[in-house]
Amino acid sequence: MSLVLDSVTKRFASASRDTLQGITLTIEEGEFICVIGPSGCGKTTLLNIIAGLESLSEGAVTLDGVPIAGAGPDRIVMFQEAALFPWLTVVENVKFGLRLAGKTRAQQEETALRWLRMVQLAHYRDYRPHQLSGGMKQRVALARALALDSKILLMDEPFAAIDKQTRNKLREEIQDVWMQTRKTVFFITHSVEEAIFFADRVVMMSANPGRIKKEFKISFPRPRHIEAPDFIALRADLLGKIRAEVDKSVAQEYRND
Repeated sequence: MSLVLDSVTKRFASASRDTLQGITLTIEEGEFICVIGPSGCGKTTLLNIIAGLESLSEGAVTLDGVPIAGAGPDRIVMFQEAALFPWLTVVENVKFGLRLAGKTRAQQEETALRWLRMVQLAHYRDYRPHQLSGGMKQRVALARALALDSKILLMDEPFAAIDKQTRNKLREEIQDVWMQTRKTVFFITHSVEEAIFFADRVVMMSANPGRIKKEFKISFPRPRHIEAPDFIALRADLLGKIRAEVDKSVAQEYRND
C-alpha cells in the first residue's frame, strides 16, 4: 500500500490565501506518520482531503495508484470525540461498521470481540457509552476503527479531550496495539511529545499557507519512553522549531491587520 500526495493545494472561497500549498508526501504500508504544526496550518484539512471528505483545489491524492474521489472503507477516520451511538452497547458499536460491510453475525461477533480484547474492553461489551469514561470511549472508537481493517487509519487529535493521566495511558495502549498490527496510521497532534512517542516520521507544517517545512525520521526503538534522554532532547528541539513557526504566524497576522 502507498498513499501519495502530489502538490496538494487547498483554497477556500472565503479565504484570502491558500490553506494548504504544494503538499507532497508519500506514506508507505505500515508507517506511523504524525503531523504537527501551529494552529491554523491546515492539518485537519489535509486529513479530510485524504479521507475524501474535502475536495482539492490543485494536485492529486492517490491510494495504491487510484485517485481519491470521496470517502471509502479503505480510509477510516478516528476523530477527537469518540462519536459512539449512545443507544448501542459497546460490542454493538464495534459491530456497526461490520454489519454495513455485509459481514455475517458470526464474523461480526468474532471480529468485535477480538478487537475489544486488544483494547482491553471485552468485559465491558454490554455497557453503553454513558457508563464509560472518556478514555474508555476512545478505546471503543479505536476498536471500531480497527475492526474494519482499512488500508489506512486517519486519527485527528484523538486524545485532545482527555485528561493527561488518561492520555498517557492511552498512548501506551495504542503503541502496544500498533506494534501488534503495524497498521498504516496518519495521526494529527498538537503534542510534540505525542508525535515523537508514536511516529516513524514526524511531518512539521508551517502556517499561512500550510506547507511541509521539515520531516524528522524517528529511529528510537519501541516501546518508547518519554523519560529517555534522547527523547527529551528531540522533544526540546522540535518544540523550539514549532515555537518559531507560531511566532512567525503571529507576526504575519499583525502585519496584515
